[in-house]
Amino acid sequence: MTGDWPRFGRDVPAAAWRSTPGVAGQNRLGRFLRYTGERDLESLQAHAELDPAWFWGAAADDLGLAWQRRPAQVLDSSGGVEWSRWWNGGAFNYAAAAVDPRAAARPDAPALSWEGEDGDVRRFTNAELKAEVDRAASMLARLGVGPGDRVGIYMPLLPETVFAVLALGKLRAIYTPIFSGYAAPAVASRLNDCTARLLITADGALRRGQAVNLKQTADEAADAAPSVERVLVVRRLGAERVSVGWRDGRDRWWDEEIGRSEGGPPETPTTDPETPYMIIYTSGTTGRPKGAVHVHGGFPIKGAQDLAHCFDLGPGDRLFWFTDLGWMMGPWAISGALLLGAALVLYEGAPDHPGPDRLWSLVARHGVTHLGLSPTVIRALMPHGPDPVRGHDLSSLRVLGSTGEPWNPESWRWFFEIAGGGRLPIINYSGGTETSGGLVSGNVLTPMKPCSFGGPPPGIAADVVDDQGRPVRNQVGELVVRAPWIGMTRGFWRDPERYEDTYWSRFPDVWVHGDWAAIDEDGLWYILGRSDDTIKIAGKRLGPAEVESVLVEHPAVLESAAIGVPDPAKGQALVCFCVLRSTAAPDPALAGELKALVASRLGKPLRPERIFVVADLPKTRNAKVMRRVIRAAYLGEPPGDLSSLENPQAVDEIRNTNSEPRTRTPNRT
Repeated sequence: MTGDWPRFGRDVPAAAWRSTPGVAGQNRLGRFLRYTGERDLESLQAHAELDPAWFWGAAADDLGLAWQRRPAQVLDSSGGVEWSRWWNGGAFNYAAAAVDPRAAARPDAPALSWEGEDGDVRRFTNAELKAEVDRAASMLARLGVGPGDRVGIYMPLLPETVFAVLALGKLRAIYTPIFSGYAAPAVASRLNDCTARLLITADGALRRGQAVNLKQTADEAADAAPSVERVLVVRRLGAERVSVGWRDGRDRWWDEEIGRSEGGPPETPTTDPETPYMIIYTSGTTGRPKGAVHVHGGFPIKGAQDLAHCFDLGPGDRLFWFTDLGWMMGPWAISGALLLGAALVLYEGAPDHPGPDRLWSLVARHGVTHLGLSPTVIRALMPHGPDPVRGHDLSSLRVLGSTGEPWNPESWRWFFEIAGGGRLPIINYSGGTETSGGLVSGNVLTPMKPCSFGGPPPGIAADVVDDQGRPVRNQVGELVVRAPWIGMTRGFWRDPERYEDTYWSRFPDVWVHGDWAAIDEDGLWYILGRSDDTIKIAGKRLGPAEVESVLVEHPAVLESAAIGVPDPAKGQALVCFCVLRSTAAPDPALAGELKALVASRLGKPLRPERIFVVADLPKTRNAKVMRRVIRAAYLGEPPGDLSSLENPQAVDEIRNTNSEPRTRTPNRT
């Protein structure tokens, strides 16, 4: 396809960052616009919404996917849009495509770098990565792993984690990524739900200098999961740092089993693109976790396309996203970066251990070009000040990324100005486990306001609608998608009705994501939190992020969480929890200032009824604030699934705030 030089960007008067035509013409999204012949992003999106098959066929060609056999048909929605099938007649194994072509073309180029919290570093070239993956595939095949078998991976992001993920893909087995911070019952529930035959784990991991005995937790989980026949253990810490129990006949050491494998790697079979390769679980408030099923021709392609067209990632770049395999961004980074020929950087540990500059020194040491952090991580690093950042050469950075939580302006500005020097775009990115990546995102063409998204990633027909499904602008509405896309989950494992009810039951042939969003007068997008977190006061719908952004404007407040609680007069009342900076102390005057600040910004009817000062907010390991848990704890209700909770003591503190008589408020301001 050919076309005239495309028009880049649009007029956004309050933009903090903008691209320039000369630079924009050289990035991947600018080149893709020229390839499709579309004049600008708006026309590309309109064409994609009308003809998804055209768009995703063009995107696959632009990515240069290594097909085993080119498809005859891109999209088949004859079974209903919610059960769309892709790449009919084609063959594609994402793991082989991520490893083999790059090893053949550039064997000595970097593929993977890993750093442990204790300073250990391991690096692998393209050729070395292929050799390790093929050895792992041979070993797993010898242990009896074959097509369709389910395998749990309960490990931090070690090199062996990547080898295992890709080896299982080559064998057409299905892996379940399990968060390395889960307790045994949460691990067991996932193993049982997918009836995993094998569990791959490590002897231990490091977290803030402390050894975490993963094998002990894995043993408890395997004991509670009758389908698990083998536990395969990677040596990370060794016997001098962690004591490992052993079950003869069940447990095997990874390195010993690799050493027993003989002969060449098994041949990668021709793979239908709709073959499942991953079941990744999301936690709910009630019931068993939802197992989103993803296929070779879905999630990996969507992740690679987002990284290419939104983040401008390609060969020679190095991606580091602070995450875990159990969160969507772990599998996303592995498959997406490697499919694009970029190198992947992994880290095990805390971002500020043993010193506040740990993360920034890692960026400099490994030449990271694309850095992804959540807003909550930035808020945790901000109290250390700018010196830990400025003490390292960050000139390798080209793009900053964020996901996980809505931003507030102060932390966005800090990331932009201190980490990015005011020169780098922040690609704000939001989607979900079930969507294979972004439903809204920034990009390197669209100007950026603080906290904003440029819009849907190319190919996503997203919209913001009211309760009747009608488009709305300059007001809060539901985030929906009006056309199928390549990364849609192929349903929930053994529960297709739950999948249909969760996403497709509100409006005909429309995916309802469960996020509140808004589009402003400049066409920029904002995510305002989960719709099940929504607060409704006297008929006005309010996203908690709106309140939290106001509260952290106050110099005493480091971070905050807002919830709605039952109120007989207004339906709901606003209750807020604040973590103060180390230089501040709770007092009644501060409470008055915070309530007045919210009222002045959002209106007097939205003035908080109560404000509490707490030491911490309940969060997941990847720093998402668990508002549903805060609300349940405050109201004395069952908190639901707490398996991803990082700091249970925070829940106890919040529960105690509402257990005291209302006349006694020692920790309330």
